Amino acid sequence: MALIVTFAVDQRTLDGMPLWAKPLKFAISVAVYSFTWAWLLSLQREERRWGRWAGTVLAVAGVTEVAVIVFQAARGHRSHFNASSPLDAALFGAMGLMIMALMLANLVAAVAVLLDRQADRPTTWGVRIGLVISSLGLASGGLMLGPRPGQSVAGGVIGAHTVGLPDGGPGLPLLGWSTAGGDLRVGHFVGMHALQLLPLLPLALTALSRRLPVLTPESVRLGLTLTAGGMYAGVFALTVWQALRGQPLIHPDGVTLAAAGALLLAGLAGAALALRGGSPAPGAPAGDAPSTYATGADAGTGMTGAGASGTGMTGAGMTGAGASGTGMTGAGMTGAGMTGAGMTGAGASGTGMTGAGMTGAGASGTGMTGVGVSGVNGPGATVGAAR
Repeated sequence: MALIVTFAVDQRTLDGMPLWAKPLKFAISVAVYSFTWAWLLSLQREERRWGRWAGTVLAVAGVTEVAVIVFQAARGHRSHFNASSPLDAALFGAMGLMIMALMLANLVAAVAVLLDRQADRPTTWGVRIGLVISSLGLASGGLMLGPRPGQSVAGGVIGAHTVGLPDGGPGLPLLGWSTAGGDLRVGHFVGMHALQLLPLLPLALTALSRRLPVLTPESVRLGLTLTAGGMYAGVFALTVWQALRGQPLIHPDGVTLAAAGALLLAGLAGAALALRGGSPAPGAPAGDAPSTYATGADAGTGMTGAGASGTGMTGAGMTGAGASGTGMTGAGMTGAGMTGAGMTGAGASGTGMTGAGMTGAGASGTGMTGVGVSGVNGPGATVGAAR
């Protein structure tokens, strides 16, 4: 909150950007990064002490780096790549040590989380891919270190995030990413924040599955998660490659656009295949298949039941015993109030039944065989005693 107020009040600039923009960006980024790690480490089914210590190192290193950036901003000095005085060089060196500690702790904590399986396969793979890309994004910061052509310790500047031009040229509002040359901060940012986006995707898909049945199968959500992970890795690689060629993010050339188009088509194809896996086969009924076995008052095809009763029920190939009903129509079945074929039963009774060739034993009637079956006004039926 204090940095937000300072950003709004202090109108000074440094390298063409608001003086407090960088401390504010880093504070927000480190806070999100730390809370994400706290959440990921809490997912462990078996707590590992070394994983907990790695999480602590992550938080301490991140806070220390932000503190140095804030201190340098208050002095009106650059925090990164600054060797213009012994103090500036020492602070930049300390930040370098913090980054190395952060990278090592990131790796150790990633191993601790990867050793555990999460609630389901989509979440497990979302976390895994996010951790790998995030680690690569963190490591990509090393591309900014080391002297560029024309730089030296004597000159006070070692390293840069802009490729093809000196740092401090025109940039995007607040972010500061160069609009005139390549900027390595883009890929660094995209890669690091895979840690938040990819693990959250399976959770979002699970929530959406309550409204979108196509997302209900775990295989569909896994396919979409893997597709998103592949696309995210592609975007990370594309932004780093674009920056290394000295090309601004907002001014891609034809080659970059072609690569982005191919990446988009691959992602759409992967998503289509994943969703197709959750669609029912042609001609198959939507939703769950009807039960093969049912008891009582059932209507359907190929159903098996006992003691079912009803009026005007429809079924084919049904097997039942003691079924009763009124006004039932059927061929080759025993029952009442049902319409179907090939049903078998015994002891059925009904009024106004229409049927032919029903199967049973000892029935009195014409064209009907049953045990104690009685009927009124059935076609060709004769009321009598069991023979």
